[in-house]
Amino acid sequence: MGEYSRFISQARRPVPTPKRLVGEDGKSVFGTFANEFESMDLLTVLKPTAAPQRLNRFRLTLWEAAEVSLKEGTLLCALCDMGLFGITINVFYDKRTGKACQWCTNLPSRDTGIAPNLLDGSVAEARTADGFVRYVNDFGSGRCELSGSHTAKDGARVEYEFALSRISLPSVVSIPFGSNRPLYSQKDFFHAAGRITVNGETLHSDGDTVAIVDDHRGYYPRRAHYDWVTAMGRKDGKFLAVNLTRNQSVDQERYNENLLWLEGRSSPLPPVIFARSELSAQANGRALWTVRDEHDMVNVAFSARDMTSTITHALLVNVDYYIAFGDISGYVRDEDGNKYLLDGLAGIGEDKTLLL
Repeated sequence: MGEYSRFISQARRPVPTPKRLVGEDGKSVFGTFANEFESMDLLTVLKPTAAPQRLNRFRLTLWEAAEVSLKEGTLLCALCDMGLFGITINVFYDKRTGKACQWCTNLPSRDTGIAPNLLDGSVAEARTADGFVRYVNDFGSGRCELSGSHTAKDGARVEYEFALSRISLPSVVSIPFGSNRPLYSQKDFFHAAGRITVNGETLHSDGDTVAIVDDHRGYYPRRAHYDWVTAMGRKDGKFLAVNLTRNQSVDQERYNENLLWLEGRSSPLPPVIFARSELSAQANGRALWTVRDEHDMVNVAFSARDMTSTITHALLVNVDYYIAFGDISGYVRDEDGNKYLLDGLAGIGEDKTLLL
């Protein structure tokens, strides 16, 4: 163990993954795990909220998302089932212009197909009249395929397909938001091979094209907020990526998903605090986000160049969701104290507030 290992809780060390995320008694397991769960039926969690058990499906949020970083730009593509409705999201951020273009469509929850797990070719897919988002998951073999398209009413169009192969170790966590209120998350760092066509321009992957896939499922509190920043790429000839987030974990030291990915290995990071130069709602894509910890393992600045928003204020659901794109600077340290400079990497951030 290195000099910074004392800042990492033992609960952040991966343990063998049980077959089931939720036991037959309705109790969720919590912790950090070595690989994928075979069964993730979170509808069977016993009383995760104060609502009656039969209402679990309306309180459960299910996502699969990816961020693909090419030389010219970054794609974010996702499908989500929020119980009351589903949504597909595609965003392309053009690094050359500093501008982002977003395509979103709501659809019925029943038409949002979230994969039962991430193994053996399981499929997550949502299709609308505007387009589709589709994942074919084979994480047990370190692979994933993603594809999608979307045509807006003004004719703006995005279409893409990528094949992904794992670079590092998976990040698999189950975080308690309450005594039996889980948020499961798996994030993986991949090589990406494929293409994207945005408004008639086709961009192809190269040897530096990388991606992160994020599958998460959980019972958010009625009032919830999370912050998230990620960066990925190649520095000094080596691939690396970071995941930094803060959410409603009841114990940030023991249960978080902050991580440094390196080639073939990873190093956990401690809890972090986010600060912004101004609110996302007022920033017009120009806010400076800082992310730091208490031990100088994380000292990161994210300069947002553009930002998209998805704002939903309905009778039962209120969501303020900002996705920011820009440039990363600063550093993170692994447990041995080695410093990894992130300057020049493209960054993506989320600032999300929920009232359910």
